[in-house]
Order: sequence, then C-alpha cells, then structure tokens
Amino acid sequence: MEAKFPPIDVVLGIVRDTLAEDMVGGDVTSYNFIPPDTASEGRFVAKEPFILCGMPVAEMVFHELGHNCEILTAANDGDRIEFGATFATIKGNAWAILAGERTALNFLQHMSAIATKTARYVKRLQGSAALIYDTRKTTPGLRVLEKYAVRVGGGRNHRMGLYDQVLLKDNHIAVLRSLGKDVFAILENIDRDSLPTVEVEVTALNEAVAAVEAGADIIMLDNMTVEEMHEAVLAISHRAGELNEPVPHVEASGGVTLEQVAEIAATGVDRISVGALTHSVKAVDISLEII
Repeated sequence: MEAKFPPIDVVLGIVRDTLAEDMVGGDVTSYNFIPPDTASEGRFVAKEPFILCGMPVAEMVFHELGHNCEILTAANDGDRIEFGATFATIKGNAWAILAGERTALNFLQHMSAIATKTARYVKRLQGSAALIYDTRKTTPGLRVLEKYAVRVGGGRNHRMGLYDQVLLKDNHIAVLRSLGKDVFAILENIDRDSLPTVEVEVTALNEAVAAVEAGADIIMLDNMTVEEMHEAVLAISHRAGELNEPVPHVEASGGVTLEQVAEIAATGVDRISVGALTHSVKAVDISLEII
C-alpha cells in the first residue's frame, strides 16, 4: 500500500518554521567565511542500513533556501538503503547547502528511523492477520511527518488527532465514574449517527464483554498479558455471536516490544498499537559530505 504524502502546504509550514528556528539572523559562519557566489556539491551517504523516508522534505528545505539548488535522488521513500550507499546528491550555492544541511538531515534521520522501526515490527507479523498501528505519542508539531513515516514503513495510522475518532480511554472513564456515570451505559444509549468510529479501552475481561454489549467498534486491550488477551478475543467473539452483532475489531496496546509482538498477534487481535514507533526512535546515521 502506497504511503500518501501529507498536504504540501502543511509540510512547507513545518519546513519554514524549522529553518526560521535555525536561522534567526542568518548563517553567520558561512556569511563571514565563504564568498557568496561559491558553488558546491555534496552527497547524502548512509552510515548504516535503513528504510529511506523524508527525501521530499529534504528537497523542500533546499528549495526554500533558494539559489537554484539541484537535488538528484537515486532512491525514493520506502527504499532500503544499504550501508555506504550514496542515495542522493546536491549541487548549488555553498551558502544554501551549508544552511540547509542540518535541517534536511534532521528530517531524514528522524523520519527514516521511524520507517525503519515500523518495518521491523511489520516484518515480525508476516503470516499473521494483525496489523501494526501507531499512536498519538508524537513529537509536537511533527505528527503529519511522523505518521507518514509509519505508513512508509508499512504501518497504519491509528488516528491523526482528537477529531477523527472517538477513543474512550482510562481517564475519560475515570472522569465519568467520578460523576457517577457508567461509560458503557452512555455508549449504549448515545446517538451513534453523530459519532465517528468508537473505540473503548478496557483492562479486564468483564469490561471487554461490556464494550461489546455497548456497541463499540474497536475494543482496546490495555496492558493485558498475552493469556488475558487470548481470553478476551474469545470472549468478545462469543458475546458478539450471541448478540448476532458484528465482531468488534480488537486492539492490543501497552508497552508492546519487538520481541513479543508476534506472540501478541497469535492471540487473535486485529491491531497492535505501538507508541515506540514514534516516541523513542534513535535517529539513523546519515551524513551530507561535501565533495
């Protein structure tokens, strides 16, 4: 499935904000030591293997800096880059290349790290029906890029924000309980035509069954053991059958690691959400070398 690039105007806004952060008063080093009409050439080199992501964003960085920089790419987002490979070159004004170097690399290293990590999780699920999803645990201001990187790595986006899916989590439920209200009773009686997809987080078997009875579209099993997940999947399917209703999608969530993701998939869940795809990746090693 091809990963659709985010809206250009949104990404361009991120690029401009990032460049402004780095160049409040210009590049004082280059301006004082390098003649303004100096031409230069550089190459992007992989210092480790990874899944490439963010090349269009890097191109936008240099285009924003002007001076007619020309970027020639030998690879596209989603391609596997091997150690030592030159996957793109850039020619143009030295001021522009040096000014955009770190910003472009920051995007490439971070987005490629997310795509690479996601691809590792997806690979562990080969032969399984379960799918890998991200979460809202993203870097402030970079969500559209990070979720794009997840898609490049073969994962799915859980939701973009608070606006496009109902997700009743533990704190929503806690607030309702403090008011003496039952989230499942509210869900069962609410006008569903006015709501997008409804997902409910549960931590126990009886809550999972109650979510089925209330008509949840997705039931998130939060921080359950593998054994508990397996029991919950069976109970959800059984209760939906008794009610003659479609079986809700079942999602596993909470501290999912690469080592255990295949075992979790074997419980029969449909989705596995992994916050670590975006909140704790280590940047891949890429350099821009002037030649």
